[in-house]
Amino acid sequence: MSDVLELVDVSVVRDGRALVDRVSWSVAEGERWVILGPNGAGKTTLLNIASSYLFPTTGTAQILGEKLGGVDVFELRPRIGMAGSALAERLPRSQTVLQTVLTAAYGMTAGWQEDYEEVDEARARAFLDRLGMSEHLDRRFGTLSEGERKRTQIARALMTDPELLLLDEPAAGLDLGGREDLVRRLGRLAGDPYAPSMIMVTHHVEEIAPGFTHVLLIRRGKVLEAGPIPDVLTSANLSRCFGLPLVVERAGDRWTARGLPLT
Repeated sequence: MSDVLELVDVSVVRDGRALVDRVSWSVAEGERWVILGPNGAGKTTLLNIASSYLFPTTGTAQILGEKLGGVDVFELRPRIGMAGSALAERLPRSQTVLQTVLTAAYGMTAGWQEDYEEVDEARARAFLDRLGMSEHLDRRFGTLSEGERKRTQIARALMTDPELLLLDEPAAGLDLGGREDLVRRLGRLAGDPYAPSMIMVTHHVEEIAPGFTHVLLIRRGKVLEAGPIPDVLTSANLSRCFGLPLVVERAGDRWTARGLPLT
């Protein structure tokens, strides 16, 4: 398998502070990764590098075989699908769900005067159906629940048939039912051999969907451990990552973590 992402000694420094510090990490084609760590650990910074919207201060980043700094990012970005709160803020609230997904076919966030082909609309409808949004095609994006917005964004991210799919805290702000519904749908997507390579940022092991294969633990900008989930997601590693005693348990294909009681 070839690497869809390769970071070598990557650092991002802002105002004298390293947001990520000498990170070396690779994602192979077909792998589904989780980036896990506390607030401010550098998770979203890594995702922004992987999306080509952030360049390293030092080190090298290669995405889909192209080196950042030596490629036209406007040709690279259509090959990367991304869903997250930063994108959601740019999506017009007045657009329908179907329009919100269709605009991705032109690399836009808002419709203008473009004409869509029947194949574009068929693809948009198919992705929305896969994410459980078929009954909401004519709803305005701004009227959706948080869970419905998340699912619409993921359908939109898939619209360009990306080779790499990036998900920035897709379950953030969801209630228990919304989270579990999303985890089920992400699990089905992750289990599809034709789906793109995936990287998901989260704070919670409970949000790791079945079908995800690898995890990277990061704290204060440094990678603590990275590798297959069963090997890396241990009580000792997670305790070191979050800075307090934690017990990790696995039940089937799901994970949970809890703190030890105070004495």
